[in-house]
Amino acid sequence: MLVTSALLAAAISVIAALLILWSNPARNVNRAIFSCTLHLAAWLFCLHLAFVLVPGLPWVRLASAVGTWLPMHFWIVKQTIVIPPGEYGRGWLRRHWAWIALCSLLAGVCFTTWFVPAHSTGTNRIYGWGYYGYIAVNLGLYAFLLRDAWVGTRKLSGVRRLELQVWLLGGCSTAAGILALMSLSALTHDRSYVRLQPLVVLLFYGATAYAITTHRILNARQLLMVAGSRLMLVMVASAVAFLLDRALSAVFSDVVALLITTGAVLLLAAELNTWLQQTLRLYPQAGAARLAAFEIARREMEIARLLPAFSRLIKGWGQTERTLLAFGEKDLLSGDGEAIADGAAVRALRALRWATPERLARERNSPDRAELARLLEERRLGVAVIAEGPTLTAIVGAGVPVSRRPFTYPQVSHLVELAAIMQAAIERAHFSVKAQRAEQLATVGLMGAGLAHEIRNPLVTIKTFVQLLPKHYDDRAFREKFTGLIGDEVTRIDHLTEQLLDLASPRAYSPQNIELHAVLQSGLELVSGKARDRRVELRRELDAAPDRVLSDAAAVKQVLLNLCLNAIQAIPSDAAERWVRVATRRVERGIELVVEDSGPGIPAEIRARLFQPFQSTKSSGFGLGLAVCSDIVARLDATIVADPAQPGRGATFRVVLPCPAS
Repeated sequence: MLVTSALLAAAISVIAALLILWSNPARNVNRAIFSCTLHLAAWLFCLHLAFVLVPGLPWVRLASAVGTWLPMHFWIVKQTIVIPPGEYGRGWLRRHWAWIALCSLLAGVCFTTWFVPAHSTGTNRIYGWGYYGYIAVNLGLYAFLLRDAWVGTRKLSGVRRLELQVWLLGGCSTAAGILALMSLSALTHDRSYVRLQPLVVLLFYGATAYAITTHRILNARQLLMVAGSRLMLVMVASAVAFLLDRALSAVFSDVVALLITTGAVLLLAAELNTWLQQTLRLYPQAGAARLAAFEIARREMEIARLLPAFSRLIKGWGQTERTLLAFGEKDLLSGDGEAIADGAAVRALRALRWATPERLARERNSPDRAELARLLEERRLGVAVIAEGPTLTAIVGAGVPVSRRPFTYPQVSHLVELAAIMQAAIERAHFSVKAQRAEQLATVGLMGAGLAHEIRNPLVTIKTFVQLLPKHYDDRAFREKFTGLIGDEVTRIDHLTEQLLDLASPRAYSPQNIELHAVLQSGLELVSGKARDRRVELRRELDAAPDRVLSDAAAVKQVLLNLCLNAIQAIPSDAAERWVRVATRRVERGIELVVEDSGPGIPAEIRARLFQPFQSTKSSGFGLGLAVCSDIVARLDATIVADPAQPGRGATFRVVLPCPAS
């Protein structure tokens, strides 16, 4: 059997129709488009038979009669899109009787001599007035459909507006093009115009079927610009490759010329592609938003600051007033202090990777997707994407834009990139919080023995006086001394436990004006017990005056304890000198806190990655202490550095804390 373009177009139309029905068989619009596509395939098959069979005139009449009913079918598709599902079936004949009568009349004309006279032959085709009347009436019908669809698109939004644009505006324009080819064939007596009709159908319907079955929402202007830029890129690269290969072949061997040409063309294509994107502004907001996301991820370290910054970025990128940033583990995510998506919505989004109301309306429904659609509707979101990491899942959504236009697929792709950046930043912030918490608890554990000793001493004193109280109760001086001592020792115990609880409690750091030396003295009091147990002398040289800094007291204390405990543990048990020096002094940028020890110093192999997690020379611990210190001082606009290694000297760390503005 001879395969013609009409037969190929008919087969592709049938496949497209099945895919459209399969995507959501319960939806009336999909059913209407499915039947319309089969109708188009039937017309193409009749056209194929007219091309290959002799005589072909009966099949020309049949193809024309079948095509007569296509405007009515387009009208049915339009009504299905515009009218709500529950109301479409009512009064069907009343709405379509005029179409049925007119299409029946035109179909009948196709089988009369008014359409094609009896003396017309395949080599000398003659058309009657009915043929031209057929074309004129059909053009009028499609013009009416175009106008009606254009008015309808201005009243609709979302998926219904898109479908009306694709199927009515695009489909009717394609049909008008086919009728124009029929007119040219009749006027020029050139049958090659008729053979172009299936190609017009393929051009339109192939792109439309691809868009529907792969769930892409395409912006026509952007699609044309992207296609034009790709065509220009291919043409320029091909021309340069041809000319360069011809020129180099005269000087070098064919292999060398090919290698040089390939490298030069690849370099040219990369540069030209970048230039075209910037010149045509194919993705005007994507690059700026991506850079802004990276900058936010680099600058902000706390989740409480990351989320508002990312929310503002999404609002600007999507030109919307609503955003969704939900994150968590497994299927339960939360944001804004409440549960955002349950397991069903997360599972649906994980399977789809991204969702828009338009995509969910077109596709096959399921309980999970219905839950996701409900989430989008409740939050008034125009798009939602999911990004998953090793331990954290994030959902990023943007509200319906102020223009009310659906998000295009390139925009969805950009949001997927932004979501990946945001997910990584939020996951890093989570790890940072967990690391700080672990280091806090590790510090409390390390100081436990020393603090137990500090608390035991006043308890022993209290116990001794309690034992002596019965014998010396009548001694007024003893009672007064006992009363004062008990109060002092209880106050001391209370102070120690309060500091320990304050150190162990999680907190968000916020800079404020504090007296640095008071904070340092409080921290050194906590670590003094550990120093005594290890027979290490604590040297204090707090010389900075004035000592007010813009920082967080708990954060400074945590940094001091980490550095001091590291220094105490670094000193070998058989070292001749056993001391840790804590000093302050005024510098140009603020007040410098110095923690120096008499240990062996920092090994050269870990100095380059000293402030990275899991770097330690000790047999115990996770190596998070210095990484946590670096993270804390970065949040407080402070700096921490380690002095270069010097023979015979231990490690020296310098923390510069900013002073309040005068």
